[in-house]
Amino acid sequence: MSINIVTLVGRVGGDPDIKYFESGTVKCRLTLAVDRRSRNSDEPDWFNLELWGKTAEVAGNYVRKGKQIAVKGSLRFNTWSDRQTGANRSTPVIYVDQLDLLGSKRDAEGGMSDMPSEHF
Repeated sequence: MSINIVTLVGRVGGDPDIKYFESGTVKCRLTLAVDRRSRNSDEPDWFNLELWGKTAEVAGNYVRKGKQIAVKGSLRFNTWSDRQTGANRSTPVIYVDQLDLLGSKRDAEGGMSDMPSEHF
């Protein structure tokens, strides 16, 4: 048995990068900052996220830089050959299956709210 499940809660690092394909498929890329607690400082870990289909459309419409979200998905490695050196390269990417929009509009403006999250 093997399990590849990643669950993260953090703040979006930039506005969504949306790409529409001729086939009708939608892809969204995001970065997510997740605080790593340590004795000396709160250093964020940055994750690259990739969303597809309806989840990507929701992210494109409702997610903006600084918005707090929760995601659930799987860890994959995108691999390619470097054009200059020919060396094999890779980067980790979280392929998101589930997106939860946390907080509210007031939360994005710096306030707090007890509004329930939205699940997509």
